[in-house]
Amino acid sequence: MTHRIGPSRQTCAITVLGGPTTVIDIGGLRIVADPTFDDPGPKSYLTKLAGPAASEAETGEVDAVLVSHDLHPDNLDERGRAFALAAPVLLTGPATARRLGPPAVGLASWTTHELARADGGGRLEVHALPAVHGPQDGARDEDGHVNCEVTGFLLSGQDLPTVYVSGDNASLGVVGEIARRVGRVDVAVLFIGAARVPAKDRGRALTLTSERAAAAAAVLGAQIVIPAHYDGWAHFTEGRADIDRAFDDAGLTSLLREAEHGEWIALSA
Repeated sequence: MTHRIGPSRQTCAITVLGGPTTVIDIGGLRIVADPTFDDPGPKSYLTKLAGPAASEAETGEVDAVLVSHDLHPDNLDERGRAFALAAPVLLTGPATARRLGPPAVGLASWTTHELARADGGGRLEVHALPAVHGPQDGARDEDGHVNCEVTGFLLSGQDLPTVYVSGDNASLGVVGEIARRVGRVDVAVLFIGAARVPAKDRGRALTLTSERAAAAAAVLGAQIVIPAHYDGWAHFTEGRADIDRAFDDAGLTSLLREAEHGEWIALSA
């Protein structure tokens, strides 16, 4: 049975509010990844088609915000930026942290930030992971990143499931490296949607396609896969039906946990 998001904390659960915005209740903490709370409408060169399933007030107090990157409004919009900067802890990549300013903490790939758990279980570790925001041979910025710097995250702690949040990663090579270095992942929140922008990299996918997402789930050995970032924006080219089809083709339908936006998904296999 699912329950709608509200200020009260879940024991161990995740809900997607729309786009990339994911709320993770784990270890007594509430963590929000890539907050986007703006209303629908034009956002620079992108178009938002639907607002979030819950407002900032309905999301309630948070303990930490994870920002995969700040340069694209579908991952951090104006209200999302204000929400992130008001959080007690804001974790992101080094270049993004420099642009956002305090209180943002920049984490290089493979480094870790610890949060005190609210359930008495010690520490929750937040590991920064690499991501490639487009084809491997795509145009790189001055820091060498495809498209821009993007950070994925892994949450782990004693007696807790490991939770991977991919961010806007399109690379199965990166997924393989993560699997080799951190081992099996219990829960994978995968940003799918096959985002495409005609002016960027010849319109090739900038995030995971549905088929690559199924492959990523297999490589990670995930027990639970929660799709995110596949709807609510005009530049997404694959939706829930495509995701369901790809996982069925791969024989991995049993891994998928899908609910209406704003409804909790319990983190149990």
